[in-house]
Amino acid sequence: MLSCGGQIILPKDYLRTVYKAVREAGGLCIADEVQVGFGRCGVGLWVFETQGVVPDIVTIGKPMGNGHPISAVVCKRAVADKYYNNRPEYFNTYGGNPVSMAIGLAVLDVIRRENLIAHAKQIGENFLEELKMAKNEFHCIGDVRGMGLFLGIEFVKDRETRVPDEKTAVTVKHKMYKNRVIVSTEGRHNNIIKIKPPMSFKQHDVDRFMKYFRAALQDVSRS
Repeated sequence: MLSCGGQIILPKDYLRTVYKAVREAGGLCIADEVQVGFGRCGVGLWVFETQGVVPDIVTIGKPMGNGHPISAVVCKRAVADKYYNNRPEYFNTYGGNPVSMAIGLAVLDVIRRENLIAHAKQIGENFLEELKMAKNEFHCIGDVRGMGLFLGIEFVKDRETRVPDEKTAVTVKHKMYKNRVIVSTEGRHNNIIKIKPPMSFKQHDVDRFMKYFRAALQDVSRS
């Protein structure tokens, strides 16, 4: 799934095809799991797994530390050996420090212990259904999509032409802010509201979100 591109779910075998072309051209395949990884999408720890591929390099970050600044790069042995044998100059003052390592391990423990991947799947499915119902009521919503607790709401001026509606998306976003619900807009035309709540998000949080989301949409519809 493309995250900041607008929560675009890739077609079946898309990455298989892309990876094959990249490798035939002598390139490396890199999966960026910084936003979608660590179970957020409810399909396992990593979203690239849904495409049946194995990247050469995987980048992971923010959710790894639950607020603590930590990131990592995971790669195949062949990539690591190539890097090591070429002996490039590399130095990192904070790399591998024990505090960050302990925090990263604690996050993994909580994900396993609290079954957060299955939780993201269940709550995400409920959330998506609520958003689909809102789409049926408000014609400014062109599409709702996503996986687990990573969802997108696309705003359009017309569902037939799918002309992007940045103004409505941004207006709804700011109305949500006034009720202390934080969302962001993104996508090529900045017309998609991104929903990426904490993994501990529960059904009553979904209900609260939908309450203020519907209120914002109703305000926009009246204006």
